[in-house]
Amino acid sequence: QVQLVESGGGLVQAGGSLRLSCAASGRTFSNYAMAWFRQAPGKEREFVAAIDWSGFRSDYADSVKDRFTISRDNAKNTVYLQVNSLEPEDTAVYYCAQDKALLRGPDTDWGNSYWGQGTQVTVSS
Repeated sequence: QVQLVESGGGLVQAGGSLRLSCAASGRTFSNYAMAWFRQAPGKEREFVAAIDWSGFRSDYADSVKDRFTISRDNAKNTVYLQVNSLEPEDTAVYYCAQDKALLRGPDTDWGNSYWGQGTQVTVSS
């Protein structure tokens, strides 16, 4: 079955950077769009960034554009999220998602996805 394992979270000061990773297994990674979501305490899960199956198209939430970068390495079955210029408002559990549908773009229906267990990112002011 599909497994998604996130890593790379931690405690960082405002202005700092992290690189989150999500290792996928269970099916052909390069066939599926991938995304990152996050959920802050007391808030709903929100979209952060997504990338299509090929890696050529990506999409970002307005709140993270120019600070976060999503990428994928299909040879390593891994998607990354480079997070720079972190702000306390970025504190959340970050989740990796894999589209259940084949060969879709970053604007696919993320309600139809597999999910990882999340990695905590805490930004101190």
